[in-house]
Amino acid sequence: MARQKLELTWIGKDARPKLEPRILLGDPEKSHHAKHRVTSADFFDNQLIFGDNLLALKALEQEYTRKVKCVFIDPPYNTGSAFTITTK
Repeated sequence: MARQKLELTWIGKDARPKLEPRILLGDPEKSHHAKHRVTSADFFDNQLIFGDNLLALKALEQEYTRKVKCVFIDPPYNTGSAFTITTK
């Protein structure tokens, strides 16, 4: 049996602009690395990226295609505006 794959579709999807690959630059002021591993299976490959989500994903594409199962992206999801929360 052939494997089925899930795909998101929307009007204009095929007309979206093609993006050039980007380069990610690390910021030591915002980076945190544990001093030692707790177990031998610990991974130190997590990345926190500040920036436009589409450009960040494009920068990750070449190295991580078919290697990543999940990416968490915070809003505002392609709105072109900032997302602010006021807490009391």
